[in-house]
Amino acid sequence: MKKNSFIKRRLDSFRYAFNGIVHLFQTQHNAWIHASMTLIVILVGIFFNINMVEWLFITCAILIVWVAEGFNSALEYLADLVTHDQHPLIEKAKDIGAGSVLIAAFGSALIGIIIFLPYVIRFFD
Repeated sequence: MKKNSFIKRRLDSFRYAFNGIVHLFQTQHNAWIHASMTLIVILVGIFFNINMVEWLFITCAILIVWVAEGFNSALEYLADLVTHDQHPLIEKAKDIGAGSVLIAAFGSALIGIIIFLPYVIRFFD
């Protein structure tokens, strides 16, 4: 195997991954909601000057939602490839995928509340 071939394949894999991220934003309306919430949470974290540990939790919460959304979108595409007809197993798979994103979003919101609520209370005192 030539070194140039190895490097080209690695670069191609990054290109494919970035194409997937772009496609996620272009086709998934929920990605825009996640992006908006991500921006708001980052700005609020900067405003309140949260500490490093809090940033770690916030970052993990954000990433979990994004990964869940990405996997859910990929699952939906695969399910649509199999059939566009109504099938109870495809419906269950899609519902579970969407439910997983919702669980991640609720969990992330809970983390946000736990971290930001004391700052908000102090801000208004």
